[in-house]
Amino acid sequence: MKVDLAGKTALVTGAGQGIGRAIALAFAANGADIVVNDLEGESHDTVAEVAKLGRRALFLAADISRQDQVERMAALAAEHFGSIDILVNNAGTNTPGPLRRNIHEYDPVEWRRVLSVDLDGMFYCTRAVSPGMVERRSGVIINIASVMGIVPIRLQAAFSAAKSAVINVSRSNALELAPYGIRVNAVAPGSTLTRGTRALFYNEQNQELAKSLLSHIPLGRPGEPEEIASAALFLASPDASYVTGTVLVVDGGWTAGFARNW
Repeated sequence: MKVDLAGKTALVTGAGQGIGRAIALAFAANGADIVVNDLEGESHDTVAEVAKLGRRALFLAADISRQDQVERMAALAAEHFGSIDILVNNAGTNTPGPLRRNIHEYDPVEWRRVLSVDLDGMFYCTRAVSPGMVERRSGVIINIASVMGIVPIRLQAAFSAAKSAVINVSRSNALELAPYGIRVNAVAPGSTLTRGTRALFYNEQNQELAKSLLSHIPLGRPGEPEEIASAALFLASPDASYVTGTVLVVDGGWTAGFARNW
């Protein structure tokens, strides 16, 4: 997919690996300079890959659940590149498998941890970057939600709550920011083959679990991070100039209905 993002700067949170990394590289391959946000670790590899694509990249470590760190990140990014034209709120977390519980047993500390990253983090980043967009009367914000914000799932109440909120906050922000020429949309991935999901679901020890998961997906396979990145790339591009307040679902048909024969 080729679009024109020349002259644009994109801030991608959680860009060290997985979907965030794929988005950062897709945007860079189409002309954008990239602010790579994540905790430490592999983010420097993303910066190196962006540079190989001939674009400028800046790594800024920040915990998006901390408002002070987000505000500092946004200020440094604007100082370095002059403006942030595209914000991708991708960074997120979920309750690890061993801690997943029914609601009557769910750990309140875990509830708060997930929401502080997945929902508060999106708010802090949008709040920090959007004033510059309002001033320039242009900008794109893309929030990475999940199919779990659309359909219910057991044992993951915090993640489902956060991602359903991400969807409606995206719509609310689209209404609020449209008069300033700013488009806000969400992408809702289904099961996507990142390193984390491969380790948790799609491995030799969990073949029955993987089979059960895939039975919900009409296309019969998990998605690739690059397929989610293509959706984000479209929403960031001039081709989506009349698209705002929408949720682009990229799930292999998961939310269309179960593929079981009953």
